[in-house]
Amino acid sequence: AAARFARRGFVTAAVERTDFRSPVLVGEMVDVDGSVRSVGRSSVRVRVDLVAENLLTGERRLTTQGEFTMVATDRKTNKTPLPPVPEYKPDPVGITHNVELVFPGDTDHRGLLFGGRALELMEKAAFVAASRHARCQVVMAALKEINFTGPIHVGELVELKARISSVGRSSMRVDVTLWAEDLTTGERRQATQGQFVMVALGDDGRPTLAPPMQNKGTAK
Repeated sequence: AAARFARRGFVTAAVERTDFRSPVLVGEMVDVDGSVRSVGRSSVRVRVDLVAENLLTGERRLTTQGEFTMVATDRKTNKTPLPPVPEYKPDPVGITHNVELVFPGDTDHRGLLFGGRALELMEKAAFVAASRHARCQVVMAALKEINFTGPIHVGELVELKARISSVGRSSMRVDVTLWAEDLTTGERRQATQGQFVMVALGDDGRPTLAPPMQNKGTAK
């Protein structure tokens, strides 16, 4: 959140507080949101909310909340003032966003994101989008198409956007796009795109009717 906000490197200077309010259960989705709350000369205060979501019922609850003080790593050489506190806007309805930072363990010997790791992240985004739409158990039935259009480097941010593009009797086609972002410059580029077919399952583990789409190109 701090690096995206100021387009500079940051390190954690202090953890002001952490409140653990309720547990997160196996199978639940965790939504982590970091927002800049105040800005100093070379530091920012970031509040992080961890929200758990039951993908079958849609119930969401705040489970953990913390505040972090982040300090710019170039504060001694870069005297440029930090930007003012930004105005945050909610994500568009029907689009699932996943954000991950690429660490060395995710990359090959050249420092590039493994294709298998990219597919893992994309399948997870497709799973969440389909689960949110159907509110039942879902499984992946097919990967229709995958296009790797550019490399992703260690230290870059990857943002995945998934949305339901069509619904059949029990199947849902989910379009997933993976974007790479340089946190220092803000440069963004589309790196991978694919289409996943997910199938809704009933309590007996067999395919069941999937809810129809509410609006074209969006999920519920």
